[in-house]
Amino acid sequence: MESMSEVLRSMNNPALRQRSRDLEQNLLSNPLVQQLKAEHPELDDQRLKLHLSQLFQYVRESRNCANCPGLENCPNDFQGHYSKLTVESVNGTPDLFERKTACNLKIAQDNQDSIRRRIRSFYVDERVLNGGYDEMDIMGKDPRRASAVNKIFDYITGVREDGLTPQGIYLHGTFGTGKTFLMCYLLHELAVAGYSGVIVYMPDFIEDLKSIMLDGQKLKETVDTLKNCDLLIFDDIGAENLNPWARDHVLGAILNYRMNRKPTFYTSNYPLDGLEKHLSFTSKDGEEQHKGQRLMDRIAPFVEVIPLHGENQRGRNR
Repeated sequence: MESMSEVLRSMNNPALRQRSRDLEQNLLSNPLVQQLKAEHPELDDQRLKLHLSQLFQYVRESRNCANCPGLENCPNDFQGHYSKLTVESVNGTPDLFERKTACNLKIAQDNQDSIRRRIRSFYVDERVLNGGYDEMDIMGKDPRRASAVNKIFDYITGVREDGLTPQGIYLHGTFGTGKTFLMCYLLHELAVAGYSGVIVYMPDFIEDLKSIMLDGQKLKETVDTLKNCDLLIFDDIGAENLNPWARDHVLGAILNYRMNRKPTFYTSNYPLDGLEKHLSFTSKDGEEQHKGQRLMDRIAPFVEVIPLHGENQRGRNR
């Protein structure tokens, strides 16, 4: 369909002038325009004729929306937006105004984008974060997970109702029982509630610190991000190869800052006593029990310990 401006530019031709009048009449008799007139009888035809281009856009985009091909293929001038007409009084005279308004699909996409922006991941597969969550499916996959899953649900409900506390969760269990998935679910649900979060896959993070330590600015930005986010998850803690610097000056500094301030969450194959043994040993200095205890003093008092039982879900749909 030609744009209104194209038609008006060709009005020197008598035939085209007649075509323009026909187009104008068809536009004014369109059911959407008639409905607008019925809702706003103060708008006469003369006033409407001053806004033919807006009416044309309104009708065209309404037709597009009625046959929506999806957000990615939206044919409207502004993707995910349609023309909305309002009538307002200007100096005592009613007039027509057009505003671009986001459609439901665009609003939903923006909401999801906003949620994703609240979540950062370090070395965690984005597919885990973006896979979608269904509470009935989470609960129903393995009945042995029910106790742990209910506690995760209760934690989310508590934060929604009462806000954040310094208390986090230590979720431990055998390989493949869904620890990372459940923590990502918690992160997603609380991002919906407006909280920022970071999830860190510990083995890769500790390994990468060897190169980050050479870039002081990047190291500071990374540590500050982990210190200040609302929710911090250390995923698979205990599986990393610790060195004294990473343990004492990075992990220790982050935990020291967050305790009594913001909740920290952990997934691990170790129970707490096993984690303490792991944190007491580094590849360089061997066993240093007091340093492991120092870190545990910043972990154990600030978490609810939740064992997760169940079958290995890897290789299956969660």
